[in-house]
Amino acid sequence: MATHLAAWLANQGAAVMLGDVDRQQSTRAWLKRRPPQLAPIAGWTLDQKNTLKTPPGTTHVVLDTPGGMHGLELAKVIMSTDTVLVPMCNSLFDRESASACLQELRTLPRVASGKCRIGVVGMRLDARTKAADTLREWAAGHAVDFIGLLRETQMYVRSLDSGFTIFDPHKPLHSADLAQWEPIVRWVVAPAAVPEVSATDRHPIAASRAPSLMPAQESLVHGSRLTVFATIAKPANEDHAPATPLRAAGSHALPQYLLR
Repeated sequence: MATHLAAWLANQGAAVMLGDVDRQQSTRAWLKRRPPQLAPIAGWTLDQKNTLKTPPGTTHVVLDTPGGMHGLELAKVIMSTDTVLVPMCNSLFDRESASACLQELRTLPRVASGKCRIGVVGMRLDARTKAADTLREWAAGHAVDFIGLLRETQMYVRSLDSGFTIFDPHKPLHSADLAQWEPIVRWVVAPAAVPEVSATDRHPIAASRAPSLMPAQESLVHGSRLTVFATIAKPANEDHAPATPLRAAGSHALPQYLLR
């Protein structure tokens, strides 16, 4: 989800950063595999004090967070987030966990005020099955946007090994998968999510971009920090590995997409 969203933004001309909110920084491994001729995606920059920073010129940020993030740490991340995407499989455990997550998110001022949107994406689902209908009904019952669903395919597994995504050139087109992504990316960059700003307030790199790709103007508290969690959310068949927390420096006026 995170790598493909970042690649879509990059192919649209956005100056995008992809990162993890954890010590392992697993997306760095994927970025190292990404061929240099593809649309560039930046990672965190790291200084000698172990402070994570957004590279200069970045207009959009995509972050993957630990599944167990909550409390003050979650609140700190949401302070800089415009959109939260919740990838869900159709299982009782996923639905129960997502219900608790939504309940906590809605207590946070940025979400409650409508400045940060929440959407659900069904993962590893066949649109023709009852499982897809179950997730749609769950989302409707929780008054949260059900954006779309992505089928289970080895294509996504192979993309982690190659650094490619279905949005990059020089790869076989998968029309069915591209169609599944269309409502997701359309919702993520919906104009309603991007506040109107004067031309003088726009980022110099983003000033010539389409309105839907303009950086949001809701700034972070100056000098704010994120506490990076010790575990990273992985697919169900992978273990969670402990790590040492880092500090992450907040960035000003960047649309930030959070994979929760």
